Amino acid sequence: MFARLRSDIQCILDRDPAARSTWEVITCYPGLHAIWLHRPAHWCWGHGFKWLGRFISHIARWLTGIEIHPGAKIGERVFFDHAMGVVVGETAEIGDGCTIYQGVTLGGTSLYKGAKRHPTLGKDVVVSAGAKVLGGFEVGDGAKIGSNAVVIKPVPAGATAVGIPARIIPSKAGQSADVTEPQSRKFTAYGITQEDDPLSQAMRGLIDNASSQEHQIMLLWQAIEKLSTAAPATRDCVPCDAATTEQFEAGKLNELVGK
Repeated sequence: MFARLRSDIQCILDRDPAARSTWEVITCYPGLHAIWLHRPAHWCWGHGFKWLGRFISHIARWLTGIEIHPGAKIGERVFFDHAMGVVVGETAEIGDGCTIYQGVTLGGTSLYKGAKRHPTLGKDVVVSAGAKVLGGFEVGDGAKIGSNAVVIKPVPAGATAVGIPARIIPSKAGQSADVTEPQSRKFTAYGITQEDDPLSQAMRGLIDNASSQEHQIMLLWQAIEKLSTAAPATRDCVPCDAATTEQFEAGKLNELVGK
């Protein structure tokens, strides 16, 4: 039991640069208090003391601003960061190492009792501020949900979901969509990086394509200019404004879209 409590505290020290000491985490982090109060509530719920479990969760909601149904299953090293306004439904499952920010809803779309109505989060999932994950589907290990996204379908492992409704950005080569190497992989706050925005990715692709085309045109004009020098009769065929140097400023445009 004490090992698990230490693990709860250490995961916050590892992921939150604002956490300065163990004492500060124990006394000032409502996400930690919500986890600790959920455990007896979940025990009561699982052993038939339904009202008592709900009452403990109600007290926890009043104290922390985080509403976790006593029937929800929460793994180890789960971190509710800030977490005011978080709602976790009855059949939700949160895997080990997940991070959930403020305003998140793990909700259901079905009104049938006993059904799997709420999502299942795999290991090391990040659900960013304001995101809504609605339905009884799975979010794979290492996936990230962007801020204010509305997710209504499964998210593969390592992928990123952004937008309303959420668009799925698949992982690359089996890694997380933030394309960090496993050995250098670091925690991504709020579950979004520059590589996660599909519009920026599209813009960068267009810029790179336009830059490549201009480079090819420049090479063609340089070849024509060399031919005209070798054959003076063809010199008149070369326009005076032929682009023999690249003028397309791809670097500046990429900076504007966040590359």
